[in-house]
Amino acid sequence: MTATDPALTALANGWAALYVLYGRIEAQIERALQSKHELSVREYSLLDVLSRQHDGEGGHLQMKQVADAVVLSQSATTRLVSRLEDRGLLARYLCPTDRRGIYTNVSADGLALLEAARPTNDAALREALDEAARNPELAPLVAAVEAVEAPAALRRP
Repeated sequence: MTATDPALTALANGWAALYVLYGRIEAQIERALQSKHELSVREYSLLDVLSRQHDGEGGHLQMKQVADAVVLSQSATTRLVSRLEDRGLLARYLCPTDRRGIYTNVSADGLALLEAARPTNDAALREALDEAARNPELAPLVAAVEAVEAPAALRRP
């Protein structure tokens, strides 16, 4: 019989708790966004990330950067962009300085949907965190999430 390293067991338990918290939050937000706005969590995240682009240096994201920001593979991100483009929520265009580059911008309809969905997303997140905070195993993780300050790139103007 092999002895289990208590430090590794603690890490595994911590990861399991974090995964449970993430799953609960994502499921709650997914239900809210789907029922009120016909958006998935991934679609909302993609619209949100792309809405933060700007015309300054480094302001437009390449597909790899977008994929990293929404935690999807490049191929899954491309499929997601295509679906949102088909719905008229995004538009692609060639990079003016590098004709090989393709950028994606949120359309006016996409921005309107994002603004309408943002309060739904925020309320569902708050509700999920409040619910998880009542669980003694998840409460420390909720406190950690609440203590994180948003990076400048993610702050809303």
